Amino acid sequence: MVGDGGTQYGVISKTEAMEKATELGVDLVLVAPNAKPPVAKLIDFAKFRYQQEKKEQTSKKKTSVQETKEIRLTPFMAENDLNTRIKKAQKFLVGNDKVRFSVWFHGRQITRKQFGFDVLKLAMEKLGGIAAVEQEPKFRGKILQMTIKPAKAKGNTSSKSNTGSTSKAS
Repeated sequence: MVGDGGTQYGVISKTEAMEKATELGVDLVLVAPNAKPPVAKLIDFAKFRYQQEKKEQTSKKKTSVQETKEIRLTPFMAENDLNTRIKKAQKFLVGNDKVRFSVWFHGRQITRKQFGFDVLKLAMEKLGGIAAVEQEPKFRGKILQMTIKPAKAKGNTSSKSNTGSTSKAS
């Protein structure tokens, strides 16, 4: 048995452990039931649970949630419609979300699969350096899907030159 402050009580019987817990006004918690002999700890369970909840909250704050947003396209869509959807994808990528482009083929359009690949290629060209392909275009039934993610932010490596700010002393 181990105490709350780390004090070792040694190997004692269950009844002795229960008596010690009631004497100190704390709870007896079985920490390692499969160990030989089983390990129990004297702790204030409400305080322990509070500390665990605080740890979980701080770990949740540190993690950033990245959602996957879907944008539906068609293989024979107008250029303006495509541009509108690409602007929406840019907003998602700037918001640090992944974007899944889905090209939906209807009826006999599936016989012209290359048009779907061309639409995705054009979309990636227009997104430029703000997106990186996470999953290459792949067919799932009659739907061609490609997932992209925000490109890694590179440090500002460009240096400014002072060529235009020279002055003459008179």
